Amino acid sequence: MLVEIAEGVHVWREPVLDVNATVVVGSTKCLVVDTLSSVAQATRLATAVRAVTDRPIELVNTHVHFDHWYGNAAFGAERIWSQRQWDIDAQPIAAAIGDYGDAGPGFADELAAVDPVPPTHSVEVEESVDLGGRTAVLAHLGRGHTDHDLVVVVPDAHVAVCGDLVEQGAPPSFGDAYPLDWPATLAALAGRLTDAGGSWQLVPGHGAVVDQEFLHRQHGELASLEWLCRDGYGDGRDPLELAQRSPFGPEHSLVAIRRAYADLDGRA
Repeated sequence: MLVEIAEGVHVWREPVLDVNATVVVGSTKCLVVDTLSSVAQATRLATAVRAVTDRPIELVNTHVHFDHWYGNAAFGAERIWSQRQWDIDAQPIAAAIGDYGDAGPGFADELAAVDPVPPTHSVEVEESVDLGGRTAVLAHLGRGHTDHDLVVVVPDAHVAVCGDLVEQGAPPSFGDAYPLDWPATLAALAGRLTDAGGSWQLVPGHGAVVDQEFLHRQHGELASLEWLCRDGYGDGRDPLELAQRSPFGPEHSLVAIRRAYADLDGRA
């Protein structure tokens, strides 16, 4: 179900993987940010979008992970924005099924039925999309969850759609992450929102809509992890030891620390 969080800005929170899609409606266009994990999920989303607006649709994929773009085909959009373009094998369907196929009833079959439609337009640093009466700003603020994260800022609504740069309800995912850069990227986002003034809502990649206080708190936790990694690397400490001291718990943090060490070694 679409929930309107600001005038003309709606969020769909999909139960499978607790992933979000955001719909921004202008007077001439509609922007859908992330299209969920399968065409079946996205078809339900598209039906809900058409109940809200008949405007032409453009898509944004915040990053390459399958749960944010495998639903692209359901919209038939001519323009699909991402920070960089990727091919249909950017994240193989078989891998998604192997890792997440048991996330919900019939989900493996939904994934198997996907014919991926990749992005068509790239955003090197920043692009403004005129939706008619309002503008959506697509910005790459630096490396974090991946090396190509996009955020979508809707200034008149005071809403920022963050993809997996911001996570609620679970620790950040570090599998493709850049833990040494992530805090600076969130700081850039926080600074942009502060400079714009007012109170902002942030749509995370997964979980409930959050506020600026949550953003500052997550930035602080990621900054703590960054310096844990930098100091531990300098002292020659074992990543297993450092993981016990991370704000995100040892299981999630070991991946992050190993990636940070690889970055400091020049191997990332």
